[in-house]
Amino acid sequence: MFVVLLLLFVLNHHTSGAQIPNQGQAKDPPVATNGQPFPWDRMRLPTTISPLHYDLTIHPNLTTLDFTGVVRISLDVREDTSVIILHAKQMLISNVMLLAPEGIRPLRVLEYPRFHQLALLSDSVLTKGRNYEVQLEFAANLSDSFHGFYKGSYRTSSGEVRVIASTQFEATFARGAFPCFDEPAFKANFTIRILREPRHIAISNMPKVKTVELPGGLLEDHFDTTVKMSTYLVAYIVSDFLSVSKTTKHGVKISVYAVPEKIDQTAFALDAAVKLLDFYDDYFDIPYPLPKQDLAAIPDFQSGAMENWGLTTYRETGLLFDPERSSASDKLGITKVIAHELAHQWFGNLVTMEWWNDLWLNEGFAKFMEFISLDITYPELHVDDFFLGKCFEAMEVDSLSSSHPVSTPVENPTQIQEMFDDVSYDKGACILNMLRDFLSPEAFEIGIIRYLKRYSYQNTVNSHLWESLTDICSSDALDEGRLKHTEFCSKVKLQSGSSKWYSDDELDVKAIMDTWTLQEGFPLVTVEVKGREVRLSQERFLRTDNPSLTQGFLWQIPLTYMTSASSTVHRFLLKTKADVLYLPEEVDWVKFNVNMSGYYMVHYAGEGWNNIINLLLYNHTAISGNDRASLIQNVFQLVSVGKVRLDTALELSLYLSKETEIMAVTQGFGELVPLYKLMEKRDMTVLENQMKDYIVDLFRDLIDRQEWNDSGSVSERVLRSYLLLFACVRKYPPCVAKATQMFNSWKDSDGTMSLPVDITMAVFVIGARTPEGWDFLFEKYRTSLQMSVKSRIKTAMTVTHMQDKLKWMMEQSLRGEVMKTQDLPDVVASVGRNPHGYKLAWDFLRANWHTLIKKFDLGSNTVSYMVAGVTNQYSTREMLQEIRNFFDSLTEEEGSKMRCIQQTYETIEDNIRWMDTNLPLLQAWLNKRQLRAPHEDL
Repeated sequence: MFVVLLLLFVLNHHTSGAQIPNQGQAKDPPVATNGQPFPWDRMRLPTTISPLHYDLTIHPNLTTLDFTGVVRISLDVREDTSVIILHAKQMLISNVMLLAPEGIRPLRVLEYPRFHQLALLSDSVLTKGRNYEVQLEFAANLSDSFHGFYKGSYRTSSGEVRVIASTQFEATFARGAFPCFDEPAFKANFTIRILREPRHIAISNMPKVKTVELPGGLLEDHFDTTVKMSTYLVAYIVSDFLSVSKTTKHGVKISVYAVPEKIDQTAFALDAAVKLLDFYDDYFDIPYPLPKQDLAAIPDFQSGAMENWGLTTYRETGLLFDPERSSASDKLGITKVIAHELAHQWFGNLVTMEWWNDLWLNEGFAKFMEFISLDITYPELHVDDFFLGKCFEAMEVDSLSSSHPVSTPVENPTQIQEMFDDVSYDKGACILNMLRDFLSPEAFEIGIIRYLKRYSYQNTVNSHLWESLTDICSSDALDEGRLKHTEFCSKVKLQSGSSKWYSDDELDVKAIMDTWTLQEGFPLVTVEVKGREVRLSQERFLRTDNPSLTQGFLWQIPLTYMTSASSTVHRFLLKTKADVLYLPEEVDWVKFNVNMSGYYMVHYAGEGWNNIINLLLYNHTAISGNDRASLIQNVFQLVSVGKVRLDTALELSLYLSKETEIMAVTQGFGELVPLYKLMEKRDMTVLENQMKDYIVDLFRDLIDRQEWNDSGSVSERVLRSYLLLFACVRKYPPCVAKATQMFNSWKDSDGTMSLPVDITMAVFVIGARTPEGWDFLFEKYRTSLQMSVKSRIKTAMTVTHMQDKLKWMMEQSLRGEVMKTQDLPDVVASVGRNPHGYKLAWDFLRANWHTLIKKFDLGSNTVSYMVAGVTNQYSTREMLQEIRNFFDSLTEEEGSKMRCIQQTYETIEDNIRWMDTNLPLLQAWLNKRQLRAPHEDL
């Protein structure tokens, strides 16, 4: 009945409406849905009134898939006003009352759907400093998307479909669940009650205080009042989940929730959460302020996870672990995502950015803390082996002119969603790592603890962080500090600054870091050695054919370097466009950006690259694996901007035949594989196969040395999975033979035979090449309850050459019954990389565009990921025009202004330039190499 009423209501134009992107101020005077003038014309709410406390009662109906509720908000009136402006989106609002000292009276309601705003109009003035409350009743459908208060479902092993309702409010979706002041700076306390049927449970941010039986058989759960927090962190779930619990040494109850049939996959996450929450409690020297922390595995979930205070939510693959069936990379991924969300309980929840332009203060820190925390709590995971990859990923988008500063102005919900990208997360983490290396880990730790203590339960901007990291040994700072802080400052004093490589007057943290956060891109440092003289210069690294776009950028760069004469790390702060260093003696080689702790690339001019190549060919272990990975990345990226010839980069790659460390090996693949991926989307089979043969040859010894089992460290195991998968996809005969034999044995056992976990991807990919093998894999996918197994089978199925299967997978993922819609982006991107599927993926993206942006949301990282995954390996003008024609046909409401579209154009233009310039060079080099070192026939 309610749905019918709501439909009639929608037709009468009285709901707060769909998201329409536009700028921060209405172009014309805003008009409410009833035709009257709307009294506020900005997207950001006025600051005349702030919420202090929300009393929220929600009643979701999991049969009719809708919900009703009542919210009573205590208000802090900061200026006299007769208008209250707040948010509500796509909901029916009724019975709006003002509870004033002189009594209760109704308020008139105006709605402005374009900005998701309500105006509550009072006949008399609300006086500054007096106590008022406003109460609203509301009703809406559970969302069909993955945000707001949305419906999810899962299928039991007996085939029964069960429905759950859960929330995802970041960034601007709390307003779709209850009327609220939905901006991060409007922090308040929340007291929540949830009505449910006895067959369900309800969980929220805080522990349940009591359950009341209501007439008609419903139960009402009352939850304790939250600490002061932003609306985007509110969470509640109504489900039939089960849970397991433990208590941390600090007395916090940790529980992991999952669907009943998967509760036996929660033990690893529970132990990790206990260990990590205890670590952060000690590291930040600030007790976790809530009595409990729940981690819930949600069957339908768009992003990786969400840091709701006291109730973090995850994809099932991000939380559930089966020791028998989950791989080393599963363990690494699950531990990292838990470390990330628990770090947010301090960075983001306790101290929150003032506005979304500084989202990186949340996300960059949480990404960075994943690595700091796991390095100490899980040393066996060797997370350091994987950090560099994050910086390389960030540089990929940050080298385009469509990139944005880490801190950049945003107004509308689409722009806010677009901030959740590699720049905010990965670049944010990489510049924090650079700053930590610059200041020293001890000084950095002291500064961030000072920041968290100083701004607890408040909102911050960039400069607050820089101030907290400055003068950490001043008397004011020591008063705020702890014993470790005092000991560090005493040590520095005793050493008279000898432990630091900078003078105090040089250390203006804000001046340095503003150059990294307030301008987009990153520097390329050119190094030219002449005798003892080292000439340095900097410019913006930009993949463009328009040199004027690189002008006007200047960074303060904390340079590090080592030489053939000394393994000591030397340091120098480059503040100017050019400078000169003097070495104590002449050297054979110099390596800048030691361990790539800095977020910049280096070009070795003159004989510099030749000296590096000689070092790698004859003594590559003289520098670290991270240093080698950064040289591989730098040299190939420099080819794309015309600083280095392709044959120089390829000569450097020859050393990889001796490489064994994961970061350098995977970076070698990361630079070489895209070259043949460009060719796969053109008709150039001969050169494409030559390139593929070269890569297989390069890594043949390493591939041959891999054992088909699960032995070794996490890094060795992840590398094994990677190498054997590559070899099988490339049809390397020894790999294909072994994988075929293992797949057939596994299939003959009806999937009961235990396969070594790390090699399952290689085995599944070979199995998916035949119709019978593919169908068998699908049947195992359909019936498996192990999330990591399902994930690997799904990926292997997208690698097949059978186009009808690829098309079917995308269609089924969109439908969401047999394959989850949350997995559709991965399926589409994977089909887009498949040489037999890329046209299908592009056609699918175009045909279903409107459905996809509604389901996954305009501006979301998910939509960007699909667009990039389907388009970023094209390299022809014809295809660029076809892609432009499609995106140009969209309106702004349909996403035409999204940053990912501009990035797509730039990436394809860069690919075209690369192919035009380098194909003849690549052909000549490969031909010459074949003559120089004929390889055996594969």
